[in-house]
Amino acid sequence: MEIRPIAHIHNDFKEKFGLPRQSGMARHLISEIVMEEGYRQPDAFRGIENFSHLWLIWEFDAMGAAKNPGEGRWSATVRPPKLGGNERVGVFATRSPNRPNRLGMTVVKLMSCEMTAERGPILKVAGADMKDGTAIYDIKPYVPFADCVTDATEGFTYAHKDERLEVVFNIPMPKELSGQKFFALKEILALDPRPGYQDDPDRVYAFTYGEHTIRFKVSEDKLIVTDIEEIKK
Repeated sequence: MEIRPIAHIHNDFKEKFGLPRQSGMARHLISEIVMEEGYRQPDAFRGIENFSHLWLIWEFDAMGAAKNPGEGRWSATVRPPKLGGNERVGVFATRSPNRPNRLGMTVVKLMSCEMTAERGPILKVAGADMKDGTAIYDIKPYVPFADCVTDATEGFTYAHKDERLEVVFNIPMPKELSGQKFFALKEILALDPRPGYQDDPDRVYAFTYGEHTIRFKVSEDKLIVTDIEEIKK
């Protein structure tokens, strides 16, 4: 079966580092879904505003995934960072991008569906865990009575689901990162963007957020933003 992207998502994350590891964890992170030309038909979105959340089927691209199952880059077992990077579990018991087919699945909150003259219907969504430019292959409504399993168990992820860091800004915030962008950034930092197996209090980490480079250090349960630098064009 051959599949083609129907849309691409756009947000302030140009790279993998810094992204929330799961959807819904950074509720202030807003993204736009822009349809490809062949799918910009308003009729295809009739009634979508009656659903509060959507499923997105998308592609792992710059996240270390194999380009196709035949390349042999996928592994039967992987080492989840949340387990310290040493313990191996089966790939199908994780959400690792190193899968036979590089497909991801995400639930997002639908904020609005705007009909535009130039780009057709544009979906504004919150809580995505996908970087800017990620290809989307399908969009489906989230149906609570069928999709929400109230007695589901969480495996090794349970012990880490409520972990949050205290975020401290030791520098002034640029005006471009005010309002919603500030709240999204704070949420993302509180989730601890570092690889789960790294814990060096002297190391300075950095990632790109919109038009700025964010640098920070982590000591125990506190994340300290040490620098925010505008990217020169």
